[in-house]
Amino acid sequence: MLRDHGMQVMNVELVSDAYAIASNYLRLTGALPETITPDDRLIDIIVQLIHRGEFNKLRLANKAISAFEMAFTV
Repeated sequence: MLRDHGMQVMNVELVSDAYAIASNYLRLTGALPETITPDDRLIDIIVQLIHRGEFNKLRLANKAISAFEMAFTV
């Protein structure tokens, strides 16, 4: 499924899959709280990675995890 995101067309399924992988890991490590609402910071990281040309969901998730941990955890 494609969605218009400003001037870019984005694959919502790709963002969703990468977010699910990354958020599950980050919740297990305690870096993300157990909430129902998505974490906007993590979504923003994934979208930025897609804009830079990454389209593999596992690499997206791993890079998003690393970026999130560096930016938002102590």
